[in-house]
This record gives sequence, structure tokens and C-alpha cells, in this order.
Amino acid sequence: MPDEQRSVSAAKGTANLVTVVICAYSKDRWVTLRRAIDATLKQISFDDELLVVIDHNDELLVQCREHGGRFVALPNRRSRGLSGARNTALGQARGSIVVFLDDDAIPLYGWLDALRAPYADPQVYGVGGRAMPRWLGGRPAWFPEEFLWVVGCSHRGLPSSLGPVRNLIGANMSFRKAAFGQAGGFAEHMGRIGERLHGCEETEFSIRLTKTISGSVLLYEPSSQVEHHVAARRASLSYFVRRCWAEGLSKAEVSRRVGSARALSAERYYTSRVLPKGIWTGLRDSAAGDFWGAARSAVMVLGLAATAAGYCVGAVCRPAVPADGGSEEALADSCREAS
Repeated sequence: MPDEQRSVSAAKGTANLVTVVICAYSKDRWVTLRRAIDATLKQISFDDELLVVIDHNDELLVQCREHGGRFVALPNRRSRGLSGARNTALGQARGSIVVFLDDDAIPLYGWLDALRAPYADPQVYGVGGRAMPRWLGGRPAWFPEEFLWVVGCSHRGLPSSLGPVRNLIGANMSFRKAAFGQAGGFAEHMGRIGERLHGCEETEFSIRLTKTISGSVLLYEPSSQVEHHVAARRASLSYFVRRCWAEGLSKAEVSRRVGSARALSAERYYTSRVLPKGIWTGLRDSAAGDFWGAARSAVMVLGLAATAAGYCVGAVCRPAVPADGGSEEALADSCREAS
């Protein structure tokens, strides 16, 4: 085979190679992390790879390496937290598609193939899948499906079939690696750091990506599914309120970085269409004899109020860390060099 043909063939063969990234920080999640690793290894092809990034926990890193299997366990070499761990993986990833999976999310059959398929369209720069809750302590009757994002799951209001979205859900998402070379990495002062409830680093990156790369599209593919474990302590009303408050603070930071028009575009639809319908449904269920219907409606109002209050406070109180994108730009350089 001539060299030119061999190069073209090799390029085609590596076009959709995948690097799956699982980030972990606590030994308390070892059982689900091990299940996530094993389930992922059953779906990746021979040329794909799995990276497990351990966030500043040497004992967990040793435990992970002793588990064995066709994956690489490495320490987070950047800032402590989920964003730093993800950025560490980006510096090591060989695949042209980078898939991010939570350490308490177990992929179901067909998960990876469903994420990979839409990348046949060159305009698609990100594909996210559905995260379904598995309530370890039972689902509270008062918990509305419209607020499943509180526990990192797909909520009512998302597309029911393959379709474009503004941002992807962190528990089950993927991007072209080239996107990070152009838009930079995840903002390391945003998102989860240990048990801190802040988030939205995926939202901020998704918006920055589509803003930077003209014509790029992000898709939600609900047939790509993971089972996201929800610990019993997250099924309390106090956690619900604290998480909504933190979401508001995080959205204020996203607005500061990308502008409120982009940062709140999906939220306007959510608050004007999805929540009113959900509140009305809860009241109707209550009138039909379901006591918890009214409770779900009340919780939706409470969640909206807590999120809005957090946003207002976050809009007034600027964070100590400047939103200059320095770490993201540095990572973009390293991703371009790696490519």
C-alpha cells in the first residue's frame, strides 16, 4: 500500500477513537467506581482507552491501580477539584473523542456506541447522554422530576430524542478533543471541589465552546444511558435547598464569564415553560388524591426561590479568583501541541 493511502487509512481508523475519563476523589465511592470501571471496559474497543484520575487521594490511587484491568490510573496534577482532574486527563488523552463519566455513574448497554455515533457529523462537537437516578435510600415522594439536576441526573424538560442542547450533563458527556484545543479546558475555580456543592463548569465550557467554534453543535442523546447513584444523604430537603443555592451562585459566575444572555438562555425556557407546567401538574395530582403532588409543587417553588437568591448574591459578590480564563488558555495550548 502506498504511503499516502496508508496515512489516509490510519487517519480514518483513529477518527473516532475514544478516551473515557472517570474522575474520583473519595474511597467512600470505591464500590461504584469499581463498577463504573468494569462496565466501561466491557464497552470500549481495543484502540480506545480508559483513564481514571484520582483527585489528591494517594490511598485511593493505590487501591485503583491494584484493581487491575486495561486502564490507566493517574493522579490529578492540576488544581484540586473535578475541573482540575478533568484537565489532567485532557493532557493525557489519545482519543479524538473524550468521554467523561462520574465515579458513581454506571454505564448501561449501548452507552458508548450511542455517544460515539453522532460524531459522524463534523459539526457535532459534543454529545451528552441520559443520567437516570438510582436512589440508594429510596426516592422521596416530594422530589419533583423537574429538579433531578439537583442530584446530577437528567430532568424533565430535556429532549426525548436526539436533539441540540446548550450544555451537557457532567455525569455522562463527551466532546471532541479538538474542542479543548480551540476553546480551552474547564475553569478550575468552578465546579465540585470535594463536597462543595458548586457546579456549572460543564455549562460554562459548553457555552464557551459554541461561542468559539462557529457552527459547532452539542447534542443530547437520551439512548446513551447511565445509572447515576444517589446517596441517601442527598435525598433530604436541606440538601435540595443547599444545592439549589449553590447552583444560583454558580450560574452567576457563568453569567460573569460568558454574559447573562447565553448563561441564562436555557433557564428562561425552564422557568417559563417547564416549571409552571410541573407546578400545575403537582396541584392537579393533589386534587386527584395524591397528597405529595402539592408537596412537589411547593418544593419546585422553593427550589426556584433558592436558586434565584443564590444567583442574586453571586451576582453582587465577585469571587476572589479572576475570571480571565488563564488556566483554560494554557490547557488549550497544551491540547493543540498534543494534537
